[in-house]
Amino acid sequence: MAFALAALVLYVPANLYPVMSMDTMGRHSENTVWAGVVSLCQDGMWFVGGVVFVASILVPVLKLLGLFFLAFDGGRRWPREGARIYKAICIIGPWAMLDVFLLAVAVALIKFGQFGKVSPGPGIVAFAAVVVFTIVASSSFDPRLIWSEDTP
Repeated sequence: MAFALAALVLYVPANLYPVMSMDTMGRHSENTVWAGVVSLCQDGMWFVGGVVFVASILVPVLKLLGLFFLAFDGGRRWPREGARIYKAICIIGPWAMLDVFLLAVAVALIKFGQFGKVSPGPGIVAFAAVVVFTIVASSSFDPRLIWSEDTP
C-alpha cells in the first residue's frame, strides 16, 4: 500500500513537470508526457501518440486503481473480481516500461548529429519513481491475501 500511495503522490508532478527539454535547430522546448502525446497526435502520428498515452498515462493509473482496490479489502470482499484485477495488473505490468523505451528512442533520434540536444527535465525523477514504485507495489502484493480464510 505504501508503494502504491507513493506512486500516486508522485504521479501528479510526473505529469505536470517537463520530463525533458530539447534544443533542436535553435528552438528550445520543454515537454511533459501529456504535451508529447498531444504533439504526436497533432503531427499525425496517432498510433505512436496512442501508445505513449496508454503506456505512460493510462496503464499506471489502472495499475494504481487496481492495487488500491486489492489493498482496501476489495479483493477479499469480492475474491473473483480481485483475482481478475490481479491478473490484469500482471498482464499490463510490462507496458509500463514501454514508455521508457520510447523515450530512449526519441533521445537517440534527437542526438543524431549536431541537430539537437536533449536534457532531462525536473519531472523525469518523479516519472521514473512512479514507474519503479508501481512495479514494486505490484510485485510486493501477495495474491494469497485475496483468498485468505479470515475473510469477514
